[in-house]
Amino acid sequence: MMKVKVLGAGSIGNHLSNASRAMGWDVDLCDVDPAALARTRNEIYPGRYGKWDEGIRLFEVKDAPKGGYDLIFIGTPPDWHVPLALEAVAEKPKAILVEKPFCTPDLKDAQKLFAAAKAAGVAVFTGYDHVVGKAADKMVEIATSGSLGAIETLDVEFREFWGGIFAAHPWLSGPGDTYLGYWKRGGGASGEHSHAANLWQHFAHAIGAGRVVEVQAALDFVSGGKVEYDKLCLLNLKTESGFVGRVVQDVVTNPPCKWSRIQGANGYAEWQCGFKPGVDAVFEGGAKGQTAEHLFPKTRPDDFIQELKHIEAVLAADPAQSGISIARGLDTMLVVAAAHKSAREGRTVRIDYTAGYTEAALI
Repeated sequence: MMKVKVLGAGSIGNHLSNASRAMGWDVDLCDVDPAALARTRNEIYPGRYGKWDEGIRLFEVKDAPKGGYDLIFIGTPPDWHVPLALEAVAEKPKAILVEKPFCTPDLKDAQKLFAAAKAAGVAVFTGYDHVVGKAADKMVEIATSGSLGAIETLDVEFREFWGGIFAAHPWLSGPGDTYLGYWKRGGGASGEHSHAANLWQHFAHAIGAGRVVEVQAALDFVSGGKVEYDKLCLLNLKTESGFVGRVVQDVVTNPPCKWSRIQGANGYAEWQCGFKPGVDAVFEGGAKGQTAEHLFPKTRPDDFIQELKHIEAVLAADPAQSGISIARGLDTMLVVAAAHKSAREGRTVRIDYTAGYTEAALI
């Protein structure tokens, strides 16, 4: 049986705790704020999952045990991800899961964490759970089957008004109350919906296009009062093989559109998250007009259970080959960082992977 420590008793921390319990694992849930722990026990967890689980132990971080854990999950705001992950590496668990976005766009200490985890032999994963979902697996299956012919284009959009986030966090009055309202802390469309950039990279790897090496971006910022964030993030991407494609992320579209299309010379495949309530879908079509529909029923808790099943499986095989490995998560952060640099300087930014996960990689 796995023993798990979860850092952060917000929405993600509750989902990860519940998923861990569904896996039959022991869970210690920790937060710096005792009010957050009380809210978890009395409101969030029973409100979502029917009742409080007495098998979950609650700790203030200052009182939390150190060491002896198989897995450590970090579900705090992004500006705490890397510092807490570095502390977690020192505890020598089998693996660490860091929620997305992996870090802040300045990439502070990202390379330090990458090196420390490798030296310690600790696998690190990132919470881009869409790429390990059943619908994404189906997209990869179709795209690599040869039925689409030569792949011509790849597009991914995560366009979603973030009012749903605040509905799930009623103690927050808006983006100014959290990291979401500050792009430098990992918020805004570029950070919060970086699932789209990550999913684009995942599919690009699957079709053999390689890593992103050029980013051309346009960002639409909201500034006023306390907040400074991008409400719209448009990305044109080029990979090391010369393949080009497009990513759109926003925090204003309602109803949401989470969509991807892979177009081949002989057909297409489309991925839709939330095609209808409780269902993801993949559609495929051929050059002669033939079509197929693949539906994947799921609940929101299922996303996290699937993610943990994936982690359990790859730990027994090769964690480095996972679609949510630390390298994949930090590759996405290089794209996010390059997007901000591109928008700020009005030019295409190249990524030099030999410089590691640092700002020096952006040229």
